[in-house]
Parts: sequence; structure tokens; C-alpha cells
Amino acid sequence: MVDPGRSPLGRVARTLILAGIILVMLPIILLSLYRLPFIHPVSTLMVKDLVTFSGYDRRWVSIDQISPTLVNSVMMSEDAKFCFHSGVDWDALNSVVSDAIDGEQTRGASTITMQTAKNLFLWTSRSFIRKGLEVPLAVITDLILPKRRLMEIYLNIAEWGPGIYGIEAAAQHHFNVSAARLSPRQAAYLAVTLPNPIVRNPAKPGRGLQTLARVNERRARGAGAYIGCVN
Repeated sequence: MVDPGRSPLGRVARTLILAGIILVMLPIILLSLYRLPFIHPVSTLMVKDLVTFSGYDRRWVSIDQISPTLVNSVMMSEDAKFCFHSGVDWDALNSVVSDAIDGEQTRGASTITMQTAKNLFLWTSRSFIRKGLEVPLAVITDLILPKRRLMEIYLNIAEWGPGIYGIEAAAQHHFNVSAARLSPRQAAYLAVTLPNPIVRNPAKPGRGLQTLARVNERRARGAGAYIGCVN
């Protein structure tokens, strides 16, 4: 009799199970380390730029060194419910799924937590597989990281142009000021650039981007309790 555990099929099964356990545990271990303020995570895009010798500009700054107006502007632009959900805005996600099933055009439902999880662990091209992985990763990320630390990491790994990562590099590159000295209008331009940083240029905004920035600036100014979790 051949021991099933020692057969080729058994070895493959054990290898797959071990790989699955590692894939599940690795984000949990890394996120636990990322709670520590002296650890500065990098995104998968930054790793890709390093591997391909493209190079990038990223200058880590603590959230205390970032203009509060910028934090408010990003939250109002990307995820106004950031302080109130547990990583995923289920209502928005359900609406997107319903629209997709009905064959209607869908809108984005990614929260800042989902974008952070994607930037830390996944790839950028859109697919149902990536989105399926992004949702549980966002829930785990929200469980492990405090909201303020999560926002700090997001603002330091988000892409603001080709090879430009993090708000300090973005502020210096686009406006020649530090992240701490961004004006409300500059913060608004940077915030509305995030959905498409390769095409949108906050330093040279077109009419559409200017309109979005003005709306965002008003929303950021009246954010109030919406941004309480990062104060």
C-alpha cells in the first residue's frame, strides 16, 4: 500500500496547503509589524520600480508632519466614511456588484483601507481576482492597524505621478513645498489627482480638475466629525 501522504499527489497537496497558509499569514505578520511607527512600508509598485531599476522618489513623513488640510482633502475625495467603516463600505460595494450584474456602468467603491491593502500586497491592474483578494485584506488591515496609522501609511505610499510616491515627494515635486506647508487649494488638487495620478497633474490642472478641486476644498473645510479618527 502506498501512503497517500507520500504519493506525488499528496506532496503536491501538502505544498499547496503550506503555500496557502503562508499567503494568509504573511499579510497578518507584516501588518502587525507596520503598527510600529519606525517601520516605513513600501508598495508593490515601489518594489517593481526597484526591481526594474526605474527608481522612485519617496520621502517618509509622519502624519504630524502633513498638513491637516491635506488629510481632510484626501479623506473627503477618496473615502468620506473612512472613520466609520471596518475597511469596506459594504453599501457602496453592493451597489457596484448590482450594477455590474445588471450590465450597467460601475463606479469605484474602493475605500482608503482597500487601496492601502492593494498598494501593500497586490497588483494594480483591475480584475475580479484582485478585488476578491482586496476585500478580505482590507478587513484584516482595518483590524490590525489603527485608523491614524493606516492613513499615515496610505499617504506615504500612494502614487502621485510616475515614480512619485507619498505626499512629501508629491508636495515637493508638484508645488516645491513640504507636505506640512500645503495650502488648502494645493491639498485639494493633490487629493483629486489620486484616482488617476498618471494622467492628472495637480500642478497643471485642466478645467475639469479645477472644478473637482474647488468642490473638494469646500468639503474638506466642512469635514468636521468625518475626520475625527485621524485627529
